[in-house]
Amino acid sequence: MKHLRTVDDVMTRTVVSVDRGTAFKDIAETLRMWHVSVVPVLSGDGRVVGVVSEADLLLRTQDEAGASHDTVAERLMTRPAVTVRRDTTIAGAARLMARGHLKRLPVVDGEGRLVGVVSRGDLLRVYLRPDADIGAEVRELIMYQLLPHRLAEVHVHVADGIVHLRGTLPDADVRDVVVRAARGVPGVVDVEADFSVPVPT
Repeated sequence: MKHLRTVDDVMTRTVVSVDRGTAFKDIAETLRMWHVSVVPVLSGDGRVVGVVSEADLLLRTQDEAGASHDTVAERLMTRPAVTVRRDTTIAGAARLMARGHLKRLPVVDGEGRLVGVVSRGDLLRVYLRPDADIGAEVRELIMYQLLPHRLAEVHVHVADGIVHLRGTLPDADVRDVVVRAARGVPGVVDVEADFSVPVPT
């Protein structure tokens, strides 16, 4: 299974969008047809300038009853749009979604042009990674990259994405480094560590 590390690994590349002049009714129809709750609004050169959500449409119907259907995306959209770059880590995108209580994020290139969209469900795909694959990567990381020349004995067991580490480390300072590194492995839900450190004689 491919290691899912960045937004580019999980995003949807076929994305529905609207332009600044798209009318209220057409936006509502686009949301219905594509079964999405929000669409990016693009400028003429493909840059994301805002987003329009179902909530934006409903708010306008309450504020301007009878005039909503003459309103266009530029007047409805939320701006500036919250976006992510395609090289953003999955964890970074998840934090951004959580802070903004967002369900979907437009993905942009270095020029701000739309290249995809990522949803909460897309980000959760990383946690479907098999435990055996997670364990193999954690062992490789700890024993061959972090501690290649140190005296250490680390046993790794993974169950339901939770990494259980136990064994002996050369000194107490290494523990936090090992645990932090294990948490960064794609698919890891949590890390539990039980290490002992030899007492100097």
